[in-house]
Amino acid sequence: MTTRPAPAPLLIACALGIEHLALRMGERGGAGGPVTVLRTGMGPKAAERSVSRVLTDPVLSGAAVLATGFCAGLAPGMHPGDLVVAEETRDPLGTVPCVNTELLVKELVRTLPGRTVHTGPLTGSDHVVRGPERSDLLATGAIAVDMESAATLLSAVRAGTRPVAAVRVVVDAPEHELVRIGTVRGGISAFRVLRSVLPAFFEWHRNVLLPRR
Repeated sequence: MTTRPAPAPLLIACALGIEHLALRMGERGGAGGPVTVLRTGMGPKAAERSVSRVLTDPVLSGAAVLATGFCAGLAPGMHPGDLVVAEETRDPLGTVPCVNTELLVKELVRTLPGRTVHTGPLTGSDHVVRGPERSDLLATGAIAVDMESAATLLSAVRAGTRPVAAVRVVVDAPEHELVRIGTVRGGISAFRVLRSVLPAFFEWHRNVLLPRR
């Protein structure tokens, strides 16, 4: 009798307590394998430390990794609650291409009808981006910025070959700039969107587990 190998787990990484709460409130069933939701702490260094540490655990050594949470939109016309599916993440330390982004877009549109999904490069920053700096980053081709996704995915691929992706929810944009992230607690739609994304993540996970033909 042949024993099938256990399915590869999924590691979902976010930075903030409010992001972690939104994900924990989402539906947890339906993943292709075990799921771990990791709160890394804010900033690229915290993300690098946390992700590198957990991936040394043999249980998670082969995990697919998906970075998520809130982000700042860079392009005019973006609104809080819009979704960003990264085609790649980039920061001064490197660029990481994301896997099977088309499926993520398809599943997010199906799971969250009426929500706008943007695709393009997601850039990293070591600070909260405001004002004119948005235009500078937009000029590089990036469509959104956050502080942890690039560090998360770079740490993940450095720890071993694995599928990676990044999906972020726009919490502020050029025409909708927030004074502080705590404003999310006042009921902004980004929290509700993030709470609803897990089914799309699970479908992506199941798909990347399938053997390539």
